[in-house]
Amino acid sequence: MNTIGSRIAAKRKALGMTQEDLAKILGVSSQAVSKWENDVSCPDITLLPQLANALNCTTDALLSGKEDQVRLVPEAQRKNPEDLVLRIKVLSAHGDKVRVNLPFGLLKALSGAGVDIAAQYSGVDALKGIDMEKILEMVENGTVGKIVEVESADGDTVEIVVE
Repeated sequence: MNTIGSRIAAKRKALGMTQEDLAKILGVSSQAVSKWENDVSCPDITLLPQLANALNCTTDALLSGKEDQVRLVPEAQRKNPEDLVLRIKVLSAHGDKVRVNLPFGLLKALSGAGVDIAAQYSGVDALKGIDMEKILEMVENGTVGKIVEVESADGDTVEIVVE
């Protein structure tokens, strides 16, 4: 059975977190987390964004179980690329968290001006080798969803999602 409780438990365990760890992050009791995971109760709706962040997923993935899948949108159904947002999430093994939301139009302008977005985070090994020009090209050709998910040997993680 794929319930919100089972998704919370699976995501928490995948991150190596205890119920107490998650409870501390959210400012709730470990008993509350246990009740969620056992489908006795559900998290308060106001906690969902914070819970999704702590579990390194979207609220949609948490509620529906549908992960951000990469898909190619048929040309007739594509949004104008200027209306899309490129979301970069970097979680370092040292606890640093960086979240950047770039409107695609701005990213395209920066790229055209010679700015290397990935180079801005050159201290993060997981970003090395990510070709932002290729990502721009993919988006212009209709690719949306989680385009990049990388975990370095040092434990840094990077996600690049186009919405």
